[in-house]
Amino acid sequence: MTRVSFTTSMLILNCFLRWSPSKRTLEEWTLGLGRDANIYMERRIAFEDDGDLLVIEVDGKATPTATEKELEKRRGKRKKEKSCCQRHRGRGKRKKQKRKRRKKGDKSKNGRSITLVVMYTLKKGEDGLYHGPYNKVVWGSYAPRKVMLAWARKQATLRGFPPGTTKKVHIAIDGEKCLEKGLSTLFPDASFVLDIRHLEEKIWTVGRSFYKEGSQELEDWVESKRSLLYEGKVEQLIEELKELQKTLSKRAKRDQDKYEKLQKLINYMEPRISMMDYKNYIDNDYPIASGIVEGAARYVIGERMDCSGMRWIPERAEAVLRLRCIELNGNWDDFFQWIFERNKKKLMNEEKIIIRSSKPLNLLENINCEEVAMIS
Repeated sequence: MTRVSFTTSMLILNCFLRWSPSKRTLEEWTLGLGRDANIYMERRIAFEDDGDLLVIEVDGKATPTATEKELEKRRGKRKKEKSCCQRHRGRGKRKKQKRKRRKKGDKSKNGRSITLVVMYTLKKGEDGLYHGPYNKVVWGSYAPRKVMLAWARKQATLRGFPPGTTKKVHIAIDGEKCLEKGLSTLFPDASFVLDIRHLEEKIWTVGRSFYKEGSQELEDWVESKRSLLYEGKVEQLIEELKELQKTLSKRAKRDQDKYEKLQKLINYMEPRISMMDYKNYIDNDYPIASGIVEGAARYVIGERMDCSGMRWIPERAEAVLRLRCIELNGNWDDFFQWIFERNKKKLMNEEKIIIRSSKPLNLLENINCEEVAMIS
């Protein structure tokens, strides 16, 4: 269920066991186990052999969610359609309904963003370089970003990096100001880096408006700008971009696209200069990109929850997401052992146990409001 759809899970069970629970039963098991998954992750203990440098990477990815119109249609009674054959079923219904055609650039995904946090440590070796990653943990949620950032703060403390620690914490993000603001409140002594790959992509976008795609002139222009980043000359790069912008006309149509793209890049870089100390980070062997969380977003979220034809309800998809993170973290057996011991204590106290549930998850359940309130 964490790797394939509920329907495919039924087919796999039928192939190997000659029996399978119903699709509804699988969904209810997922909701019941997903409710406990959040409690399990909240109580994560410190790792015995952890590294010297804690690295936190944060990113987001949207999944397709059902609109109110789609939910109303899904939950309503379906009328029996008369059709001459399987191939032409629904043709009469489609003729009656006028479908609004989407324009170029319009999106039908109705996406709801998931915040994904990846946390791991690096250990300094005899060669003076950081090696790893060690004890990598991935966790995601549809809950507000403040909730996920508060979770990161709590996990960092459990791993031996509490507030005021002399140990080093390094945070890599993609440039969203809300992430920097929230994380800097919770990790005031941490170093922040803007993912250099995001910045390089934006430089390439500007370069393509001046030079032909695939040309040597384009590569040389981009390389000259990239070299300034790696040499720690961010202010010089911004000044060069501004000087280039002065050679363009604001009114001429031939320069309009170039002028706007340059202005967009300058506006992106200026408020984030403090996160672009790449030379210093490279000299100290700190990560300067957020590739691990980018890959996790594609693998954890994309491969299971962003497939063709999918339409999720966030409060139900949250259970699948939680269980998928636990399974991919390698904690599946430990999670089930924890559930077994938890339920065993309840049985000893003559409490009733119901694992299956049909109720959607509360995204703010078991959340410490005081920790979330710190981020404003």
